[in-house]
Amino acid sequence: MSTRILAIDTATEACSAALMLDDAVFLERFAVTPRTHTQSILPMIDSLLAEAGITLDSLNALAFSRGPGSFTGMRIGIGIAQGLAMGVDLPIISVSTLAALAEGALRQTGASKVLTAIDARMGEVYWAAYQLKEGVWLGEDCEVVSAPAALTALHADLTGSWATAGTGWEAYPSLLDHEGLELISGETLMPSARDMLPIALHQYRHGNTQRVEMAKLTYLRNKVL
Repeated sequence: MSTRILAIDTATEACSAALMLDDAVFLERFAVTPRTHTQSILPMIDSLLAEAGITLDSLNALAFSRGPGSFTGMRIGIGIAQGLAMGVDLPIISVSTLAALAEGALRQTGASKVLTAIDARMGEVYWAAYQLKEGVWLGEDCEVVSAPAALTALHADLTGSWATAGTGWEAYPSLLDHEGLELISGETLMPSARDMLPIALHQYRHGNTQRVEMAKLTYLRNKVL
């Protein structure tokens, strides 16, 4: 039986929605629209459903980007996801913004080890080292918000070749100073809802869905943006 999942991401400057049909067919809308996510995301969703010729109540689940990222953007995303899911009684799947970046690097370059970094402002980055093991991204437990200078010591045990993904690498070039590592571009600057879908599908198949009222965001720090 085919699975239909709608994914939305508003956690960074990018705003996107993507639709999975038959477990593999992707339809996507993506735009960099700082401060206008509320005006952009619902038309994107309507456009996707119209193109696919389906309605919201024919979906199996709705996935949203839980962060880390912009406080305002994250709140927009979870609010819209909860509202849509509640209206048609859909389960919700939360996907890490950093894991979605890792999936984007995999799609673009085939990398299975990805260092993800999003510019968190205030001289810090949201950071995680993700590795693909048997089709699953491992790294959620190491997600942190940190000053770039502290990350070298935090991951001194990393070796080998890693792809980089996220806006943090451009914002803080010192992140590239990881001795002993071969860093390559993962060709993924911002997260995309398209890259949430493989992660969401795996979670759906393994029963890792949530009721609408149980959905939560990942802030990583108390100070919000």
